[in-house]
Amino acid sequence: MYFWLKVLHILAMTVWFTGLFFLPRLFVARHRREIDSDPAYWNPVTNTLFFRIMTPAALLTITFGGILIAWNPSGAWLVLKLVVVAAAVLLHLYMGLLLYELGHDRCRHGPTFFRVIGWVPLVLLLLIAGLTGAKPQTLGDLPAPPSRSVDVEDVVPGLEDDAARP
Repeated sequence: MYFWLKVLHILAMTVWFTGLFFLPRLFVARHRREIDSDPAYWNPVTNTLFFRIMTPAALLTITFGGILIAWNPSGAWLVLKLVVVAAAVLLHLYMGLLLYELGHDRCRHGPTFFRVIGWVPLVLLLLIAGLTGAKPQTLGDLPAPPSRSVDVEDVVPGLEDDAARP
């Protein structure tokens, strides 16, 4: 059961973040009056993406994540991950506000702003993946970045023996 909850959590998160990646691209198209900025196309597509795909996926992600937390909570990584997830939820809500403003032709931002905000989900996703992969028990357990270059011999033991042979 735990495995399937985790699979559903990851699938829902993937759909949610795909929308977070794509919606700013549609904002740029709307601002630049590209071919897909026609209101007859843009309004149904963005509203479907936000309200029928992204928002349910976000709710499912949070629901499955909450169940997983209740199943096995532990470590500082979980608190940090929840902070990053809260930032993703705030970004989601902010994109909804931008969608509302653009739908009513009240655009206060340029395409550069929308391109920059399109990179924020990537940063959040990398933070979530890093914290989930490392799972430090305390903040002191977070791995430090490498302070020296890593040789191939350090990574693959026995490689130095093969390199010496003719």
